[in-house]
Amino acid sequence: MILVLMGLALASLAMGSADISPGEIISSLTSSEDDYYSKILITIRMPRILAAIILGGALAVSGFLLQIFFGNPIAGPYVLGISSGAKLFVALLMVFLLGKGIYINSLGMVFAAFLGSLLAMGAVLLMSQKVRNMSLLIVCGVMIGYICSAITEFVVTFAEDSNIVNLHNWSLGSFSGISSGQVMFSFVLVTITVIVSFFMSKPIGAYQLGEAYARNMGVNVKVLRGILILLSSLLSATVTAFAGPISFVGIAVPHIMRSLFKTAKPIVMIPACFIGGGIITLACDDVARTAFAPTEMSISAVTALFLAPVVIYLLIKRKEMQRG
Repeated sequence: MILVLMGLALASLAMGSADISPGEIISSLTSSEDDYYSKILITIRMPRILAAIILGGALAVSGFLLQIFFGNPIAGPYVLGISSGAKLFVALLMVFLLGKGIYINSLGMVFAAFLGSLLAMGAVLLMSQKVRNMSLLIVCGVMIGYICSAITEFVVTFAEDSNIVNLHNWSLGSFSGISSGQVMFSFVLVTITVIVSFFMSKPIGAYQLGEAYARNMGVNVKVLRGILILLSSLLSATVTAFAGPISFVGIAVPHIMRSLFKTAKPIVMIPACFIGGGIITLACDDVARTAFAPTEMSISAVTALFLAPVVIYLLIKRKEMQRG
């Protein structure tokens, strides 16, 4: 999978509205001259490729943690409204600050997205106290997402500043225009969060087998559930802050990795989801920016088109296996 990811990243450098041959890529990256191709590769394509890998991996790990937390195969940051809550807070903060001529930095965007994620997650958890049916709870999460998206669209549509109106493209999901500084910030944040998740593989694995089993193994279930909420919210918030909401990656990738590796163990699934999420998101972003170049599609439109059928197939297959 790592080799596939590396090969896809190299291919992505060559693809775009301006085709660049492998020889030109090597000469541009090794040369000290600041030519036309090096500007395209270093300033535009490399940050975008790295962002797709890092943020796609973060989204997949977030989806895996949420599926464990809720014990539901279709739980994910997009479906549960967590991404929409993050989107709402980022949009409100940007509208408020840009309207006053104040620039918002990466830390501010992630913090706003994190608060929005926690608020949406909190609403779902409050509903879980009243709604015991997990399928109905997922529907409630979808409704929360629609409410947050509707408010965001209202805010963006009626914003007066032309820069704020451009938030509409971001609100649909896109890696376009992401800077190297934002890539570095997201890399540090996502790496720390994923490493923490990985080192918690043992208690998470015990929790997968049921709360009673986890308690018997000495796991503090309340603390673990709180950590799962924070980790998954921080990962999805980082993605939303820089790329907007991206659909179905958080749901589909964990299912694909389970089918590929024939296991649900966190010690395998967390790194597998991160690498697999990077591969799938980068591939979808390549389609989004090259299929109708120079016109660019929303990344969420592409991920929904390719991954929604995968989720449907895997869920039907799982149901048939349970019946058998």
